[in-house]
Amino acid sequence: MSRLIAILLLFALNLAVWSYEVPSGLSVTFIDVGQGDAILLETPQVQVLVDGGPGSSVLAGLGDRLPFWDRTLDAVVATHPDADHIGGLSDVLERYTVATIIEPGINNTTRAWGSFVDATNKEIASGASHVVARAGMRLNLGAGAYVDILYPDHDVTNIDDTNSGSIVMRVVYGDTSFMLTGDAPTAVEQELFLKYGYGLDSDVLKAGHHGSRTSSSADFVGSVSPAYAIFSRGCDNSYGHPHEGVAALFVSRAIKTFDTCTDGSISLVSDGRTVTRVE
Repeated sequence: MSRLIAILLLFALNLAVWSYEVPSGLSVTFIDVGQGDAILLETPQVQVLVDGGPGSSVLAGLGDRLPFWDRTLDAVVATHPDADHIGGLSDVLERYTVATIIEPGINNTTRAWGSFVDATNKEIASGASHVVARAGMRLNLGAGAYVDILYPDHDVTNIDDTNSGSIVMRVVYGDTSFMLTGDAPTAVEQELFLKYGYGLDSDVLKAGHHGSRTSSSADFVGSVSPAYAIFSRGCDNSYGHPHEGVAALFVSRAIKTFDTCTDGSISLVSDGRTVTRVE
């Protein structure tokens, strides 16, 4: 009987190994965490988590994407201190060994941010690197993929509106790219439009601030010119996300939208030439 149990356990382990597919190019998964953001970037060499949603549900999302034996992340990015973006990162830092923690350097006194700072300090004490994000920085994802930090381009330590200090990044692999904007408002979008123009062009746009009317301005969306847009939001959110005007803008420009409320977690993969959704 013990031999049979051992064989069954070995079979189960092999099945788990076979079920995990190492991405051959770039995989970007918008994890369904309800009203919030959590985005996993994967290449064959590197795994990066951008934000962690409002609570521990991000752990289930990571568990769905990563093999059970893998408890490491090459980097965690906290785009800004809002709880719906960093509330789950304390749990992530507690359960995963993280090599680099990246954040915009905003002072904040909320409980969620305090928990994140405490967890960050513990990880730093264990050897993690801490980076304050600034425009011009590049994070190498391996396989020829990389992340360019576009914003903030100045000190945002004591900024009043934390959204205005959100990290904005462009993830690039070959001829394809993804624009991840955190909760950056239209004023920041306008700065980026004036600075980069159509250099912002990307295949995929994560709609700023969950589809709020305070983001996704016409100039910015036009300069990004995405084929796909992602609404990362909860179904029963009290903010009215996504705003009908933003949804209408995407429709008017023939931009196909995905929504974590209705679609659940959304995985898009790039082979360096095209972006497709993994069903």
